Amino acid sequence: MTAAAVTAVSAAESIPRGAWEKLSPPGHPFLNADFFAILERHASAGPACGWQARHWLAGAGGENGQGIVPSYIKSNSHGDFIGDWSWASAYQQLGKPYYPKLLSALPHTPAGGPRLLVGAGDESGATRRCLIETIKDWVASNRLSSWHVALPAADEVEILAAHGLLVSHDVQFHWHDRDYGDFDGFLGAFPAEKRRKVKAERRRVADSGLQIEVRHGDEIAAEEWPTLHRLYASTFDKYGNYAAFSAACLAELATTLGRRMVLFIARDGGRPVAVSICFRSADTLYGRYWGSSSAQHSLHFELCFYQGIAYCLRHGLKTFEPGAGGEHKVARGFAPTIVRSCHWIEDRRMRQLLGQYLERHHQAILTYAAETASHLPFRKTGELTTS
Repeated sequence: MTAAAVTAVSAAESIPRGAWEKLSPPGHPFLNADFFAILERHASAGPACGWQARHWLAGAGGENGQGIVPSYIKSNSHGDFIGDWSWASAYQQLGKPYYPKLLSALPHTPAGGPRLLVGAGDESGATRRCLIETIKDWVASNRLSSWHVALPAADEVEILAAHGLLVSHDVQFHWHDRDYGDFDGFLGAFPAEKRRKVKAERRRVADSGLQIEVRHGDEIAAEEWPTLHRLYASTFDKYGNYAAFSAACLAELATTLGRRMVLFIARDGGRPVAVSICFRSADTLYGRYWGSSSAQHSLHFELCFYQGIAYCLRHGLKTFEPGAGGEHKVARGFAPTIVRSCHWIEDRRMRQLLGQYLERHHQAILTYAAETASHLPFRKTGELTTS
């Protein structure tokens, strides 16, 4: 395969559905034709908020494509989850432009997984190499500062690093089913004092009079979304950020993804007062958005953590990734997990400087993760894992 076999398109809908289905993980809530197309159609991943689609395709085209790299030209770092705000500041101080940059990622979604969607077979290695080198050449010829691959699969990290991309490290907090059976079995792994704390938090919510329900995307009527969206948007308003998803966008995602969207809703007399919006694959629950108009103690823990763990145990999901950040997750059984992203820095001197910084930062991340793991609530400290 040659570089000429790689092309780019400016909309996810321009890629035939058959190619997405052939190359994407089956049943994944984000890596599919619909997720990208819906976000672009509703401008959640559109130029107005700094996302310009440039998806890369390898192969003969059409449904016989051999590779897809979903990507966006970015004019800011909102929704990236690669932690490069300080890099942009360093470029600015040196009088160099950092934006635009190219980002291969899930918009507004810090979930790890494949980023080089390549079919199996003898040509897969050549296809990946062709995609990577073509993208690097395009970044150089179009004078972009960099190309970033956010949270790729572990094997892709090694491939990208072999092509000269720098590797950054961060920590997320993930829950894993250790054959607990049910929620009581999960709590059985806690010492008595920590077990009582979780039970007390759950009891506060149970005694509050709020009703908790679990519903999937295809079980939510369109007219319910404006209320649920206001709860979701309230979290962003509280911290002075913007809510990337409109009510119409969430409604279309729910209808299209169906059971791959999971909502935990708290109601007061039938009226929604809090919601946690999650997504799921065959084996993983992804926590994404939370919002509340209620000041009920421990409600956030109940909807964002405990309900999700219970759902995983009922439905046989082995992993729960509740989103970026949050040391408070450790006390609820979420283990520090090192995640990685990859970065091609076009300027050679900046690439050297950032590489040195990332080496130092890696050691700091390892120390932080190990120290945090020592506070896990289990009777035996869980292992530090790497995704």
